[in-house]
Amino acid sequence: MSFLSPLRYVGIVLVAVLGASASAAPADPLPLDPQLRFGKLDNGLSYYIRQNARPAQRVELRLVVNAGSILEDEDQLGAAHFVEHLGFNGSRHFKKQELVSYLQSIGIRSGADLNAFTSFDSTIYVLPVPTDKPGNLEQGFRVLEDWAHGMTLSDQAIEDERGIILEEKRLRSGYGRRMQEATLPKLANGSRYKDRLPIGTEASIAGNRPDALRRFYRDWYRPDLMAVIVVGDIDPEEAQRLVRRHFGHIAMPAAPRPRPQYPLPALGDPDVLVYADPEAPGSTLRLTWSSYQRAPAATVADFRTVLQRRLFSELMRMRLARLPVLGGFVGESASPFGTNQHTYTATAGIGPAGVHKAIDALVGENQRVRQFGFSAAELEAARRSVMASYEHAYKARDSRSSAALLGAYVRHFLAGEPALDIEQEVAYARSAIPAITEEEMHAYARTVIPGDGPKLLVYTTSPNGAQPVPTGTELLERVDSALKTPVSRHKEKELPAQLMAQQPAPGSIVEQREDKLLGVTRLLLSNGVKVVLKPTPFSRDSVQMAALRPGGQMLFADADKDALRFGGVLHRAMGAGPYSVLDLSRILAGKNLTLTAGMGPYTDHLNGSSNSGDLETLLQLNYLAMTSPRRDKAVFRSFVNSNATLAQTQAAVPEGRFADARELAVYGGHPRTQLRPRPEDYRKLDLDRSLELFRSRMLNAKGMSFYFVGDFEVEAIKPLLAAYVATLPVSELALSYRDPGIRQVPGVVRREVRAGVEQKSMVTYDFGGEMDYSRSEATAFTAMVDVLNLRIRDALRDRHQLIYTGGASGRYGRIPRPLYSIAIQLPTAPQHVEKIETVLWEEIAALQDKGPTPEELNKVRQGMLQVYRKSLKENGYWLVRLQNADLEGDDPGDILTVAERIEAVSAEGVRAAAQRFLTRERHVEMVLRPEA
Repeated sequence: MSFLSPLRYVGIVLVAVLGASASAAPADPLPLDPQLRFGKLDNGLSYYIRQNARPAQRVELRLVVNAGSILEDEDQLGAAHFVEHLGFNGSRHFKKQELVSYLQSIGIRSGADLNAFTSFDSTIYVLPVPTDKPGNLEQGFRVLEDWAHGMTLSDQAIEDERGIILEEKRLRSGYGRRMQEATLPKLANGSRYKDRLPIGTEASIAGNRPDALRRFYRDWYRPDLMAVIVVGDIDPEEAQRLVRRHFGHIAMPAAPRPRPQYPLPALGDPDVLVYADPEAPGSTLRLTWSSYQRAPAATVADFRTVLQRRLFSELMRMRLARLPVLGGFVGESASPFGTNQHTYTATAGIGPAGVHKAIDALVGENQRVRQFGFSAAELEAARRSVMASYEHAYKARDSRSSAALLGAYVRHFLAGEPALDIEQEVAYARSAIPAITEEEMHAYARTVIPGDGPKLLVYTTSPNGAQPVPTGTELLERVDSALKTPVSRHKEKELPAQLMAQQPAPGSIVEQREDKLLGVTRLLLSNGVKVVLKPTPFSRDSVQMAALRPGGQMLFADADKDALRFGGVLHRAMGAGPYSVLDLSRILAGKNLTLTAGMGPYTDHLNGSSNSGDLETLLQLNYLAMTSPRRDKAVFRSFVNSNATLAQTQAAVPEGRFADARELAVYGGHPRTQLRPRPEDYRKLDLDRSLELFRSRMLNAKGMSFYFVGDFEVEAIKPLLAAYVATLPVSELALSYRDPGIRQVPGVVRREVRAGVEQKSMVTYDFGGEMDYSRSEATAFTAMVDVLNLRIRDALRDRHQLIYTGGASGRYGRIPRPLYSIAIQLPTAPQHVEKIETVLWEEIAALQDKGPTPEELNKVRQGMLQVYRKSLKENGYWLVRLQNADLEGDDPGDILTVAERIEAVSAEGVRAAAQRFLTRERHVEMVLRPEA
């Protein structure tokens, strides 16, 4: 397939696509993304290559294997996942541990960057490669080549990896795994999938023979079942040469084993499963009407149906928001079992109204839609929402990250889904969506919602809830009753098209200063509010907003702790101006914006985001929230009842019980530490007191600094700031924060907590205290934590197989005063606790004694530099750094000197940080053990 440079091509393509969409016949085939180079090598291996400049000097590589756990023979359970692990533990070009070590040396972080995933039907290897140094890309392709056909799969590597995979399985054990194993046979409808969970069984992990694992690799890792995807800052010609050089020589087996498909059988008579578990964090209901295969869209007519499907999903989302359930989903969804397998499903969390009311609501709403369809107002709102998502993607097309483009190519290879570019999609959407009628959507609803009701009901709950656990027969009878209950046409409340009919009388901008170095404009408004503007090209058609000042919950008395804790969420739940949250969702349909206000321990803050064209609406929403707050007693009652019910069931979750015990131990039971909310914390809430405390600060803009980062023009945003920010109310207010004295307890504390029925443990260490702040030490502190994580992985995972994952995190800050904290979390088996304690302290002592090796220091530096360089091109990074600089009194220009400080980190600085902050004489160790 020929390729044209995007610089020459994009304008031509857009004109051609827009013109073609208007004249395309329904039977015309859907084209491929014109900027995609797609093909197959002679051996059958597929490749997808697309040039994309964001981020610069970075290429995303994927090896996609059309083989997963469903293909395992009876003596291979867990083999697909096991083989994926072995890809990082010895291959033709990289000995055991060399691969991860090399990738760390060029700044690739294991887990955060380097990863792999195994599902029922596929395996995907993920490798982002920084190309700032010669040879990195060649080595990246060599890694993919080894994954494809160069794994050594030695007996020793297999034996060493068993313990790690068993720890991974142990980590996943608990309510979620038990619920999955209980419901899988029903959800898979008795098919082969019920016996092919990718992780395997404990017996298969411990007992899989090396020859069985090698047979899986030999049978299924072959060119015709693999695709190489290359997206990033690379010349397509060079990428294609690399694909041919590294993969063209791989031979197909002489007699390849057929790759079977395992479609799910159709659902039969109504069936039910009730699963009650004392550790369930809540109750959920899943109703499945049908399960079916659907061919992917191949023609223009098919894509029109895809657009109908999107409209239907949006319409059902709006209907679901009105029902007495806690979130959920209604509509068509892809099944995890098989290729192009889909279900029509309704899922929801169960609130205080109970499961019977949830069945009535979900079944009844589907019957209502099937009988009456949707109103003109609903369809218009759905059109706006769906078109807005397409238009935003189109406007942001030149700032899309390479990682964001990969998904379409993966789905094209595995399922044959269309791989259109956004120019093509938006052209079809602009042509088709306005023409889709109410009658068409009603007909579509009648097609997709079977008239005879759901065929499978799965209810998961806790036996410790406020209501008794119903039987399956009772639930099926309730479904039958709901199907027979008459429904009426849905009625819409009349609402205005806009939040505000007119702007308030504007304030003014009284001062403007430019920071040419940072590209920042600073404004002072007539009400004293400060504004910081940072236009960027990083993410087109996107703006992030924040506001910050000293303050926070610690200014108030201990007795008001719970009232303050829930003040922000209650304020948001009320809505704004005359509008409820549901009203706002309808008025704002088609506008992509978010807004939250909150009080942290030491700051008052606002956070918001919008498309560039919706920025005025975002500011209007904030203006209404701060000038016309709303009070709704019914919303408050629903909030209290729903959350009290949830808190009652979550009280038994072992991880939560351990987290509470840890918080109490680390801070000595300080009255201002926050534990999980209890049911009584919600029931004793006073709505007026919560709102009074929260609004005493958050309806007052005094001392606020607003920050805007993203795709906007300074001159265009200034009139909006004058209208909606300079007019915010300002009155006297304390502009400080209070230090309540929350400190880690002195000395050494070790405690054990027994919770949970699974045979798994958690070992945590907390180090913390006061310090004298130093900017250079702050960087050395971060590097020390990163070195410690390298050693945790090397010693506890790779050498001793004691953990699957785990590590350290740290904080080094100045508010409310200079304090540091380091938290280490190590999930493991109960029998490994003592060994973990010994090995961890050995590694800490070695780091304190000799410091990091040159190789460790280089890995950490490169990782920090890669993160920093990437972050410099992200709006969120600038938003946080600008806020923190102002709050803490730093020079904002320091944002540009981070790389210099990283390069200056020395082995001695890391050693000194380990000696100072990882003190054996001052730490809290907590151990979670099972109850029996």
